[in-house]
Amino acid sequence: MPALDKLVEAGFAVRLVITQPDRPRGRGMEVAFSAVKQRALELNLPVVQPEKIKNNDEFRAQLAALKPHAIIVVGYGRIIPQWMLDLPPLGNINLHGSLLPKYRGAAPLQWAIACGESVTGVTTMRIDAGLDTGDILRQQETPIAPDDTAETLAPRLAAIGAELLVETLNGLQAGTIRPQPQDEEQATLARILKKEDGKMDFHRVAADLYNRLRGFQPWPGAFADFRGKNLNVFAAKLVDRPGAVGELAVDGDRLLVGCGAGTALELMEVQPEGKKRMAARDFIHGYRPRSGERLG
Repeated sequence: MPALDKLVEAGFAVRLVITQPDRPRGRGMEVAFSAVKQRALELNLPVVQPEKIKNNDEFRAQLAALKPHAIIVVGYGRIIPQWMLDLPPLGNINLHGSLLPKYRGAAPLQWAIACGESVTGVTTMRIDAGLDTGDILRQQETPIAPDDTAETLAPRLAAIGAELLVETLNGLQAGTIRPQPQDEEQATLARILKKEDGKMDFHRVAADLYNRLRGFQPWPGAFADFRGKNLNVFAAKLVDRPGAVGELAVDGDRLLVGCGAGTALELMEVQPEGKKRMAARDFIHGYRPRSGERLG
């Protein structure tokens, strides 16, 4: 959405906004507009929502009739067909949430945090037939703070990316950008997240678990088994207190768990299955965990 706002603000003629069809959302499964569609309507921009784009003659004719100079792709989540790649003279320009070629794929900012990176950024690239393999146009770095989560980093990347997108389009129009091929030897994959990625394996070192907890917010989160039921972990911190793998240590109002290689985490905020989120001290007072009990 910041990208759409910036393009309009910069004076580009946005002739059409393409977004996926409305889907049922929430507990009531009511059909709701996406944020992109809602913003496009507020800006009085035309919107189309094709179920498919590859073999859609009506959509293809509609897009061809516009004779776009460029097609901008941000978080669309569909493979762009070759006919669409070939249509605009400036190409299909994608805004990607990593410093390509690192973290190609569906979850770049989540995996950057989960893997302990201290720097990430955004890339504008010209889409080709591969998965995030096209030529790099522009890049902008930004630091990852030690307490950043995917939820705090995402809006920063979106804002930086929106500015970079405008800069890229201006550069392409002026002929001042020289596309750079990606170094395939440096490529890494940020695969789509799965529910099991949130399962805390306490054989991992504490720093690894802490990074994954930050990166996998809000989904799949971080969770473990306590007394046969699920325990979600929303906040934790690294502590210098060795403990056995997966073993709890209760120290007053502090709840610690041993991790791999003699490391440990202090759990700060948790949510027992079927209950609300709570501070560790409230969990200790309510559930009376004992030192020596285990999280699995």
